[in-house]
Amino acid sequence: MALDERLLEILVCPSCHGSLEHKERRRVLVCVDCGLQFPVRDGIPVMLLDEATPSRRR
Repeated sequence: MALDERLLEILVCPSCHGSLEHKERRRVLVCVDCGLQFPVRDGIPVMLLDEATPSRRR
């Protein structure tokens, strides 16, 4: 499920405030600065640090 482009423009990483890249196939948002990835569940980004995991690759 594609995320709204306007939403992606305003969301930032809650850890470092870096911009996010949507990886639709993996259903995650990945911070381009610190590499944390946040799950997208049912089309809703879960932007909680407790739910974040390190990115597989940066």
